Amino acid sequence: MSPLADISGYSRHVHSIQERFPFVTQSTLRVIPLGATLARVEGRMECLGGIAIEVLELVDFAEHRLRSYSYEVYRRQEKVCWYDHWPHPELPELAATFPHHRHMLPNLRDNRQPAPGMSFAQPNLDTVLADVARDFAPTDDQPKLLNP
Repeated sequence: MSPLADISGYSRHVHSIQERFPFVTQSTLRVIPLGATLARVEGRMECLGGIAIEVLELVDFAEHRLRSYSYEVYRRQEKVCWYDHWPHPELPELAATFPHHRHMLPNLRDNRQPAPGMSFAQPNLDTVLADVARDFAPTDDQPKLLNP
């Protein structure tokens, strides 16, 4: 059954992130009911190496999908990436994952890249965390994000 099937299943999915991703050292994510079939997920995940991810999702359990999302990635209080679903049909390089994409340094505002794995029909948190582990791993003088 999809974690987006009901609020209790998605709550379990959200609150088990540290089990699936041990580099997440703290999570303040909350699943807040907004009605019988709607919830907002909000909070922050702190990770090894000074990485933090701010999360905002609107989940529709009647439709088994995300209505909207925003994920912002920080390294030592500097925003280094964000994910959104604002459509950019004028950018053919984003067509493969339309409308999902991420903004990356340098030129964070205008450097948009496809975001494989992002979707309205499935949870995105695992994709974001896997990307963070791959793209923002600490330098050699700091602990690695993933266990060997």
